[in-house]
Amino acid sequence: MAKGKRKVHSLTGRITSKLVFEAWRAVRRNRGAAGIDKVSIQMFEQNLEANLDRLMRELKQRTYQPLPARRVYIPKDAKGTKFRPLGIPAVRDRVAQEVLRRLLNPIFEAKFHDHSYGFRPGRGCHDAVEKVLEIGRQGHRYVLDADISGFFDNLSHAAIMRELSDVVADGNILGLVEKFLRAGVMEGGKVRPTRVGTPQGGVVSPLLANIALNVLDWHLHEQGFRFVRYADDFVVLCRSENEAKEALTQVEHLLANRMGLTLSPEKTKVTRFHEGFSFLGFDIKSRFVRMRAKSMENFKTKVREITRRSHNLDAEMIEKLNRVIRGTANYFATPWSHCGDAYRSLDRWIRMRLRCMKVKRKSRKDNLRLRLKHFRRMGLLSLSDLRASRIAG
Repeated sequence: MAKGKRKVHSLTGRITSKLVFEAWRAVRRNRGAAGIDKVSIQMFEQNLEANLDRLMRELKQRTYQPLPARRVYIPKDAKGTKFRPLGIPAVRDRVAQEVLRRLLNPIFEAKFHDHSYGFRPGRGCHDAVEKVLEIGRQGHRYVLDADISGFFDNLSHAAIMRELSDVVADGNILGLVEKFLRAGVMEGGKVRPTRVGTPQGGVVSPLLANIALNVLDWHLHEQGFRFVRYADDFVVLCRSENEAKEALTQVEHLLANRMGLTLSPEKTKVTRFHEGFSFLGFDIKSRFVRMRAKSMENFKTKVREITRRSHNLDAEMIEKLNRVIRGTANYFATPWSHCGDAYRSLDRWIRMRLRCMKVKRKSRKDNLRLRLKHFRRMGLLSLSDLRASRIAG
């Protein structure tokens, strides 16, 4: 990790009423559910001035104590057989975490590697994929496609605090971060301590993940490897198979010794560019970049939920469906991706689902009763049309 010689002091003094209010506005803008105290954003806002004033005093006077996060599970796959745990902090804890994030982010942003793209200003998934394609064109045709097992759940607290304390010398700020890491989670009415991991759902968790993994970035850089990382999803691109295998050895060793993490043997592999690999929802090969099959199935799962035959085919339903269509079109339709065939197929499938809603059955004859122009009059968006306008624009 590229470190400066001088540490940052007196961050606590930068906690002002203006900073706390800006943090609150960011939390309100992102919305979200209540934590274990059942205080919603609207309820917190009813006594806003007093709540923020008290929060600021506690943060500065070292008396702040976060509540355990509320544990919920969201589906990890389209079939709903695997679930990802989320920790939902209380609203005041989200504001406090946003204060910490705003204090720490400018300091570490200058120290992050240029090939790290996740949760950083002015960077996104498309930038990361474009960098992968660029490095591939430069002759790096072997790929270490790595997957860290349960990164957010298993990341060592000591690893996070070590990287933080190498840069930050304010004991109060370090103590606040440690309090959030150890706040625990409430599940089934019982509080469980958190001795490892940083809960997905926490405002400051993505920044802490980048801080911890920055040491991996700079290690790969110093060893001469080319890589692209988006949060815990990363690939190392090499000129030979032996180089890719050496990268695998280096990554495994560093993750185990510095962070207490392991790579998933089922999902980690050394492959060639022409054989293909998955990255950030795309299937990438030498000749094309397509929408991943898993991404298509996740899209279909969302559409199925909206277009059940028991639902009404009305303007409200079309509006919900359009939000899903627009999000998928915007993400996968890029100048360098090849999703035209997939989009046309999905458009036909969506129209079939809507015809089934209308007549409460599935029959080819019904295609004649509900033509394409009828859907357009209803305001239904088309993946293909959105792709064409996005690429043209």
